Amino acid sequence: MTTQTAQIRQSHAADEIRHDWSASEVRALFSQPFNDLLFQAHSVHRANFNPNQVQLSTLLNIKSGGCPEDCAYCPQSVRFDTNVAADPVLPLQQVLEAAAKAKAAGATRFCMGAAWRSPKDRDLDQVIPLIEGVRAQGLETCVTLGMLTDNQVAKLRDAGLDYYNHNLDTSPEFYGNIISTRTYDDRLNTLERVRDAGIKVCCGGIVGLGEGTQDRGELLRTLANLPTHPESVPINLLVRVEGTPLADAAPVHPIDFVRTIAVARVMMPASHVRLSAGRTNMTDELQALCFFAGANSIFYGEQLLTTANPDVSNDQQLFARLGLSSDRQVHTHA
Repeated sequence: MTTQTAQIRQSHAADEIRHDWSASEVRALFSQPFNDLLFQAHSVHRANFNPNQVQLSTLLNIKSGGCPEDCAYCPQSVRFDTNVAADPVLPLQQVLEAAAKAKAAGATRFCMGAAWRSPKDRDLDQVIPLIEGVRAQGLETCVTLGMLTDNQVAKLRDAGLDYYNHNLDTSPEFYGNIISTRTYDDRLNTLERVRDAGIKVCCGGIVGLGEGTQDRGELLRTLANLPTHPESVPINLLVRVEGTPLADAAPVHPIDFVRTIAVARVMMPASHVRLSAGRTNMTDELQALCFFAGANSIFYGEQLLTTANPDVSNDQQLFARLGLSSDRQVHTHA
């Protein structure tokens, strides 16, 4: 254990919420021996959460394709040939049926994504009834719609929206290699509007874009040094989609991915850290390590926005094998 790492562990309690992480501290976390990092992350996790409880969210693509942005990982961009059609917003009844199915399978949060750079007011008017209808089923609601104006944020708040997802994707320094049509400050400004309106924030990033360990650290440092930590921090493993610029990106070593999960847990002790996209390429053993390292949320259901997700029955079998339960099961049994 390095002297600096030892000092970090001694001077900060496992449940202390910090917003002043330095770059050198984050580098020290990532450079620890793997077992030391896992021990630290699991200790923080256990101090703040039931270590055998996982929050289940289901994600539905309510409006696919046709996005004008050039995010190099995204099959929904009009700039790439990925065979993703541009479709209108799904009808209310179809969304409510999907939400009811998700709830019956054990999900407690229903997330809805639409491929917009920034929605027009008439677009938002189609989303508001979906939020209200899903909430009426007793599910938490989350949407990801792109950049928002103050007026649009207020409408979402008044509709009862629980969470807004708006990922930073990567570090400020690496961001320009992935996206040119929206700035890092654009993303931060949307997060600030959402937070100021009293809506909870879901914000994380993607591992495997070609970034280095330092970029992963700077992404997490940006998130952890926000005035309030995101309540949910999704960590995505890049799904390489044919037709996108990152279709041939080099795979991430599983140990490096677990390190990212562990450092996120140490830096944001009270946030839910979510295993998001890419779980179809993860072994059960890798997911088990991620849960030990502090991941305590997953996307649940066979489909994410445009990419596959593990079958519900597979997740149920994995949970049974690991002795994990969903947050709804724990609440029911309490």
